[in-house]
Amino acid sequence: MRNNCKIYHPKFLYIFFIFLSLNIFFFSTVKSEGKAFDISNIDISRPFEINFNKNEVIDEGFKKAYDLLLSSIVNSTDRIKINQIGLNEIKGMIESFTIKEEKFIDEVYYVNLGVSFNKKKVFYYLEKKNIFPSVPEKKSFLFIPIIIDENKKDLLIFYNNKIFKEWNSQPNKTQLINYILPTEDLEDLNLLKSKFDFIEQYDFKEITNKYDLNDSIIALIFKNDKEVRILSRITLDENISLKNQSFSKINFDNKDDIDIIINELKIIYEDYWKTYNQINTSIKLTLNIKANNKHNDKISNFEKTLKNTDLIYEFLISKFDKDFTYYKIIFNGTPNIFLKKMSDKNHSFDTQNKIWILK
Repeated sequence: MRNNCKIYHPKFLYIFFIFLSLNIFFFSTVKSEGKAFDISNIDISRPFEINFNKNEVIDEGFKKAYDLLLSSIVNSTDRIKINQIGLNEIKGMIESFTIKEEKFIDEVYYVNLGVSFNKKKVFYYLEKKNIFPSVPEKKSFLFIPIIIDENKKDLLIFYNNKIFKEWNSQPNKTQLINYILPTEDLEDLNLLKSKFDFIEQYDFKEITNKYDLNDSIIALIFKNDKEVRILSRITLDENISLKNQSFSKINFDNKDDIDIIINELKIIYEDYWKTYNQINTSIKLTLNIKANNKHNDKISNFEKTLKNTDLIYEFLISKFDKDFTYYKIIFNGTPNIFLKKMSDKNHSFDTQNKIWILK
């Protein structure tokens, strides 16, 4: 009886397993487009009536997720340009979605969604509209609002100041800035009152140095019978920017008027932070990097960093041999910015040659 079993020579068996392992490696490694934009905890509800359609509820969730995404990556002036968009365009940018929870209570359908947007497709859509998105990065600022009453020649800070008191009372889900308010300190109050006549020139370092924050926003709110003028002094990475706003017919005893000022200022500060983190998606820098296969942990951490870095447009493994894994990376920025982002995650490179080496 003939045996159909094939016998492999050890030499050819070794070659076969090398070939098999390479195939498994390549076919199990997909091109990555970097970090997705994840929008979570989207709550939608609708009465459970005769014409109830669950898909319509889910579609409403997609629209809400899209609005939340844009609110976190696009500044307020650009946001106006892209208010009109079809549902199919939104769906075309969605990578996946999950139904976290759904329930019926008193003939009302409730659902909680999580939606992941494909970053590359979102960037492409915005680029067609001539809009540069921003990295949706959280940031903490020390925030000190000071009301200067020009009529009474008085200065209000801490809980005697209605802007201070109400500032964090209505947190916004898409707000990127975390505002740290100073603790009430009589010494600080007396110090500021002593600087009343030249407070616009004062650097506030005696106060800001007390806090473990490098960045701050000082809002000087000048009020008189005619108007409210606000000078915002934004310190970010040791650079100082000044912003001026004015409001008329503001009544500080009216909570709605206080809310108007707070909302306007928060939009200005959020836009400033978004502009600071803006991604020039028209720049698509190609980088070629190789990593030594002996250092599996380094390779794993490097790939994790690439996947979670917002400025990475996409990356892929372009080549693989017994010594090195080769990466092709498309980056929305300059080589120096890439090296800085990688250095922040403890990755360094030998950049002497055309193909950089992961150290």
